[in-house]
Amino acid sequence: MKTISYNPLWKLLIDKGHKKTDLLDLAGIGRGTLAKLSKNQEVSMTVLVKICTALNCELSDIAEIS
Repeated sequence: MKTISYNPLWKLLIDKGHKKTDLLDLAGIGRGTLAKLSKNQEVSMTVLVKICTALNCELSDIAEIS
């Protein structure tokens, strides 16, 4: 079974000089959503779009399927 990984997101945040918790304000997401991302759990497409908009990136820059 394929699984999603948000490792590219964490790398991108580091490259941009941000911490995981900065994503709360940058993208306007909640702590529960951040916890899901940290555990590589599924989140809504709306959340992923918010993150991409906040970080000025594409979906492929923040998630990968392995």
